[in-house]
Amino acid sequence: MTEFAARVDAREYEPRDKHPTIFKAFEGLKKGEKMELINDHDPKPLYYQMSAEKQGEFEWQYLEEGPEVWRVSIKKLV
Repeated sequence: MTEFAARVDAREYEPRDKHPTIFKAFEGLKKGEKMELINDHDPKPLYYQMSAEKQGEFEWQYLEEGPEVWRVSIKKLV
């Protein structure tokens, strides 16, 4: 089983707080560490935002793809 340095369950946050909370958790990772993101919908908009702001700095892997729960492993590369 994959070990995560951080875990964010976005379902627990208000919409305005989700992305800032996720980015804060990502910034707290060390190079090579992974975080787990849990959400109630496909977090594709977050992927696009991270691709624009953190291009080449992360690896995104779906662990579970709905229909009720999405889980993503986000690895910090730099």
